[in-house]
Amino acid sequence: QVRLVESGGGLVQPGGSLRLSCAASGSIFSLNAMGWYRQAPGKQRELVAVITSVSSTNYADSVKGRFTISRDNAKNMVYLQMNTLKPEDTAVYYCNAYIRTVQSPGVTRAYWGQGTQVTVSS
Repeated sequence: QVRLVESGGGLVQPGGSLRLSCAASGSIFSLNAMGWYRQAPGKQRELVAVITSVSSTNYADSVKGRFTISRDNAKNMVYLQMNTLKPEDTAVYYCNAYIRTVQSPGVTRAYWGQGTQVTVSS
């Protein structure tokens, strides 16, 4: 069983900052690419940022220069530092990871966290 648990969401004023964390746990054989997605009310889920196992990163154009994704492979953690937040960043943020489990080391599957709410409002 593999779990992804996000934390760090909340209410912040425009221009403020938040740091999201996601912890992967369970019978992990290897942790490959990890990323953050978000879904605003009435909209489709969209990619925010992704980081590979060797820390190569990619960002949505809307967050470039404001958000930074990072990971700690020793702790099976991925982070999203969000600066200069805007009201349009308001969404539920989901952690995503491609994982091979101890039970099936030859199979890579996508796992999702339960989501954490980020609200940017004055």
